Amino acid sequence: MDKNIDTKKWLPVSVKEMQLLGWDQPDVILFSGDAYVDHPAFGAAVIGRTLESMRLKVVIVPQPNWRDDLRDFKKFGPPRLFFGVTGGNMDSMVNHYTANRRLRSDDAYTPGGKSGFRPDYATAVYSQILKAQFPDIPVVIGGIEASLRRLSHYDYWQDHLKSSILDWSQADLLVYGMGESPLRELVRLLQRGVPFSQLNNLPQTAVRQAKEAALPRHKRWSTIELFSHEDCLSDPKKYAANFKHIEQESNRLEAARLTQICGSHRIIVNPPYPPMDSKELDKSYDLPYTRLPHPKYAKKGEIPAYEMIKHSINLHRGCFGGCSFCTISAHQGKFISSRSPESIVREAREITQMADFKGYFSDLGGPSANMYKMRGRDLDICKSCKRPSCILPSVCSNLNTSHEPLLQVYRQVDQLPGVKKSFIGSGVRYDLFMNPKATNEEKKSHQTYAHELITKHVSGRLKVAPEHTSDKVLNIMRKPPFALFQQFNRLFNEINQAEGLKQQLIPYFISSHPASTEQEMAELAIQTKQLDFNLEQIQDFTPTPMTVSTVIYYSGYHPYTLKPVFTAKSKEEKLRQRSFFFWYKPEHRETIRRILNSKGLQKMEPLLFDKGKPSEKKNKTLSGKNRYK
Repeated sequence: MDKNIDTKKWLPVSVKEMQLLGWDQPDVILFSGDAYVDHPAFGAAVIGRTLESMRLKVVIVPQPNWRDDLRDFKKFGPPRLFFGVTGGNMDSMVNHYTANRRLRSDDAYTPGGKSGFRPDYATAVYSQILKAQFPDIPVVIGGIEASLRRLSHYDYWQDHLKSSILDWSQADLLVYGMGESPLRELVRLLQRGVPFSQLNNLPQTAVRQAKEAALPRHKRWSTIELFSHEDCLSDPKKYAANFKHIEQESNRLEAARLTQICGSHRIIVNPPYPPMDSKELDKSYDLPYTRLPHPKYAKKGEIPAYEMIKHSINLHRGCFGGCSFCTISAHQGKFISSRSPESIVREAREITQMADFKGYFSDLGGPSANMYKMRGRDLDICKSCKRPSCILPSVCSNLNTSHEPLLQVYRQVDQLPGVKKSFIGSGVRYDLFMNPKATNEEKKSHQTYAHELITKHVSGRLKVAPEHTSDKVLNIMRKPPFALFQQFNRLFNEINQAEGLKQQLIPYFISSHPASTEQEMAELAIQTKQLDFNLEQIQDFTPTPMTVSTVIYYSGYHPYTLKPVFTAKSKEEKLRQRSFFFWYKPEHRETIRRILNSKGLQKMEPLLFDKGKPSEKKNKTLSGKNRYK
């Protein structure tokens, strides 16, 4: 590490750095499965800076060694208030394994992209070690791994239904979702002298208590008792039935408290905080981040996840798309919290001053690129709503889908000195600006947005996610009909042609999703051939905790209808479906022919393999990346 670098600008990661600040004991010690990048896109940095803003002494232990004498866990001693633990920006099992359960050879959140610097189930492993070393110090777990495992959940990697992570991590409290609000309240109460054991009524937290104990009293909260973990183990249909309540109450403005018995204990999940307003969200993004990895990594290689986002800006949180395979709403919620334009422009100015900034923003986006400032016109209607998606099966008539606020942000950023272009790297929801039921004013903003997006904010390729071509599968996915993608594809090509641009769409597709069979995949291959797309990198469905699709995969039932849904499960079934993506590669043709013959689908063969059909145009080869939403 360069001795001339002032490490005081970062949160301390060593005892020496803590002592340089004149501290004898930290108030909070954070443990993270990721390398420490002091940037608002990294959860541990956000929580650390939030606690620091409350005048707490916060230190961070990134990627502690859990296999030696555990010195990383003991070096700071006990904190005054509590330990905070996160597995990192990804669930550690998704980080470690492919859809085929093969161990990955890299880790985007580690210097040099090296693997092996965090354990499986990192949140639980860190928590267990801390409770063994410091049994009297509270452990608070959070982040996406804890958030998505707060109740009974299917674990794809163990092929087993696991109970709440509170049940096996030994942690004292779980913070789910984006943690600033519950942690501020937690600290406020602890500073007032409230014993940690009495903090069982905090919104957006989960606790574990003896099942015989009375539920904590709360005047405004109603309570929904879920089927017990044991009921779910014995009857997958009950597990499916539970999920309807879990998803609905995770995405309501006035939610109920959820409880579930696991063995001799009861898990209590308190309702979430209301979505942050712009002022609150700005405070989080305006904290004094260095926006850089800690200097300790200077000679250890680049951190790939940081390199991807260092010149990007997040405009909002939340997503109301409600996709069945996506975990965003389970963690961030479906209601949009948007930053003010002033906060966004401030961050943009900071980025333009970075030494390696060349004039290009890699992304002005969010969980979905174009939901900025969108909300219900009448929030009283939203308060009573239980729809998991605001845009499926059709765009809600109460939803204001004007893209004008987003266009204004794009323009303000692009006008800054030193900015050449801002790209949109996040996935775009084209169904939002192709809504036939929108008001005339909204439609005007939609037309302007589509044109400006395609002509000014595409870096040669634009990511969109039709996900499948079968409307039956798309219905289960909660995605719009494929005809809408075809309509957008025409619009994209028309604008490019009119403006003399040569740009490509990057459409993402998923194989082996619930309801998808070999026939649906054959139809997908034919339709993408007709559109002159050769798909090279695609996503094989990976069941991740707390999604509708995962519930279907494990239980066989849709949680909202409790009707059976077919899902490809075996490795052979999944590989057969995947092979249809590569119909244009000679090595896959014989396999596809055998599948079509075995399923009585011989009539599809000429549509895939006859030369010159259906188009003589040169095919486009598109690439994508495996995604964890």
